[in-house]
Amino acid sequence: MSTNLTIHKVGIIMNGVTGRMGTNQHLMRSIVEIIKQGGVQVGPSEFIMPDPILVGRDEVKLRKLCKMSGVEKMTTNLEEVMQDPYYQIYFDAQTTGRRADAVKMAAKAGKHVYCEKPVAVSTASALELYEVCEKAGVKHGVVQDKLWLPGLMKLKRLMENDFFGKILSVRGEFGYWVFEGFNVPAQRPSWNYRKEDDGGIIVDMLCHWRYVLDNLFGNVKAVSCIGATHIPERVDEQGKVYQCTADDAAYATFELEGGVIAHFNSSWVTRVRRDDLLTLHVDGTKGSAVAGLRECWIQHYGNTPKPVWNPDIANPINFYEGWSKVPEQEVFDNAFKAEWELFLKHVVKDEPFRWNLLEGAKGVQLAEKGLESWAKRAWVDVPKL
Repeated sequence: MSTNLTIHKVGIIMNGVTGRMGTNQHLMRSIVEIIKQGGVQVGPSEFIMPDPILVGRDEVKLRKLCKMSGVEKMTTNLEEVMQDPYYQIYFDAQTTGRRADAVKMAAKAGKHVYCEKPVAVSTASALELYEVCEKAGVKHGVVQDKLWLPGLMKLKRLMENDFFGKILSVRGEFGYWVFEGFNVPAQRPSWNYRKEDDGGIIVDMLCHWRYVLDNLFGNVKAVSCIGATHIPERVDEQGKVYQCTADDAAYATFELEGGVIAHFNSSWVTRVRRDDLLTLHVDGTKGSAVAGLRECWIQHYGNTPKPVWNPDIANPINFYEGWSKVPEQEVFDNAFKAEWELFLKHVVKDEPFRWNLLEGAKGVQLAEKGLESWAKRAWVDVPKL
């Protein structure tokens, strides 16, 4: 007895995927992998199959990307493809300043919207995009990938099992050395370091820390932040020296609902001597954990050593020995792919998806409040949106 397969083909306009993040995480490791696995399974014989068209301004880059990904359709005419009813979803991974107009166009054309963050250059613009999509009656979502990182998923499981007791504080360390380009080529695009091109690590990373904190530890109530432009000059993609006008490091403290204090150092000018490029150290009354991108280490109250301050002798305690690695109890997929699958289920099967454009606006708001705090050299409240 044969089983009749039901395949929901979903046309997706993928705009801006010639960039590093769009190519690697969204196209190659998400959409292409979903296609390879036979789609997103939503029933015993029911699947959602993405059918993308790649959009960009550079035809040469698009052709190269099509060859690399196996995606056959491409165009440099965004306006034309927006009018094609076959494409149900518009995805945007352009630079931030170009996003608002394209999202408005997509909503007006009746497309469901999924986009990278920051969703806009200002909170007012981000809220407008949310309202435009709501008024148009289209579904919408924002990329909040770190919530599906294996390390953070393990943290979440620990919290669900009350491992920490009362959580007291969270310390985040993020970053690495981005080469200036004078001798060793830079591994990030030059616009990241120009304020006039919407660059800056506060704008980039506080959007991430907002959804991580809100979803795991408590809503952000207030922020104290100072930024810095530690490296004044870098070399761009054409080999030309340019002035860095945006912050390349940020040092921010957050007050959360429930009394948790969080502090995050974000830097593109630091050399890594820790477990991963991002680590979250969570301290609670019953235990502590340090999560990286994939791994998580824990120390229970009963395994906590009792050090005594004495700088005159070598410390007799090896502090790493008292930590245990959380075992691999689950199989975790690529974080970007995991959220893509949830959004596709939201569009086709109307399954819940709470990471919408209002959540994206909250990230933009925190970045703005961080910049305001830096300018005022003061704590700044973060009102509820």
